[in-house]
Amino acid sequence: MFAVFVSGGKQHRVAEGETLRLERLNAVPGDEVVFEQVLLVGDDGNFRVGQPLVEGGRVRALVVNHGRGKKIRVIKFKRRKGYMRRQGHRQWFTEVKVTGIEAA
Repeated sequence: MFAVFVSGGKQHRVAEGETLRLERLNAVPGDEVVFEQVLLVGDDGNFRVGQPLVEGGRVRALVVNHGRGKKIRVIKFKRRKGYMRRQGHRQWFTEVKVTGIEAA
């Protein structure tokens, strides 16, 4: 069984037991979080597609830890003008493990 849900403005396709990184959530490691914006639930060729959300659809997950991703380098450059600016960025993330998918 798999589901597509929305978190942090992005859509994620997950199955039970998967671990994934999401935008930083306001939760403590060990907490359970429930995502109720489920767009699609599928199981062996049977699909339930929401319009826009699946009625009673939920994805339950366990917060594993928080962290920061790899550094992204941002460079602004104009040739022959002596202009170059460098900036780095590391995005915060929350790692969660999917424990259950429900579709009423």
